[in-house]
Amino acid sequence: MICTLCPRQCGALRDENHGEGFCGMPSAPVCARAALHLWEEPCIAGKAGAGTVFFSGCTLGCVFCQNRSISREGFGKTLSEDELYEVFRRLADQGASCIELVTPTQFTHVVARVLERPIPGNLPVVWNSGGYERGEVLRALEGRVDVYLPDLKYVTPALAEKYSGVADYPEAAKAAILEMVRQRGPARLENGLLKSGVLIRHLILPGQAAEAKRVMDWVADSFPPGTVLFSLMAQYTPVGPLDGFPELRRTLRSSELRTAKDYMENLGLAGYVQELGSSGEGYIPRFDLTGL
Repeated sequence: MICTLCPRQCGALRDENHGEGFCGMPSAPVCARAALHLWEEPCIAGKAGAGTVFFSGCTLGCVFCQNRSISREGFGKTLSEDELYEVFRRLADQGASCIELVTPTQFTHVVARVLERPIPGNLPVVWNSGGYERGEVLRALEGRVDVYLPDLKYVTPALAEKYSGVADYPEAAKAAILEMVRQRGPARLENGLLKSGVLIRHLILPGQAAEAKRVMDWVADSFPPGTVLFSLMAQYTPVGPLDGFPELRRTLRSSELRTAKDYMENLGLAGYVQELGSSGEGYIPRFDLTGL
């Protein structure tokens, strides 16, 4: 295939076993872990945990990525469509609250076909992505994805270029989120679980409380109250080669989280605020092909 799945539209040649272009992935899906995951928002994890499938590769180049072994180094196992569907079935059999697909954008063409099949246990499908998506491509998922869980990392192009290598991230992510909300409409919860809708995440970076405010301003200005949920994340962990980014070599300060939390409350955004204790390498999943 000649790939135009993400906003880069790099036209890379990807066949079943080999990949070129930024994500470096073949056409067939590559996964690194599939297991129950308890560390998501309560409306996603539920009591048993989300049935989370981690896909390898990524369309972004975040310097602070904590999943570098799969996002940039390509670790993972290639699966057929039947094998991926069987992974979903096993997770459902384990009592998963949902089928959560993490960083699946580069495999949208295959995942969309797999999602045409009946989802085991009639579980909601959660699309957990970095937000760097094309609206035209997301439309192929309409009616197949129940919950969108996108990041909105930045609304300032210069920050997006500096830390993730894509100056057009804000434009693309905003458009993608608008498409997601168009598809799913207002968030709908049943017994504390998100069954349909959009939950927007923002990871506060050290020294970037002002950017968190700008992100929340866009969300509040773009959607009527109750339309989307918002998750303010404090789990930033300094990992990877950060030699050129000394400002990122620390965890978040309590004052930064407090500032962002107060701003979220003043805007009336409904959702979640993560505790500072959620940071640390102990919270990074083990990418060891579990469940595959």
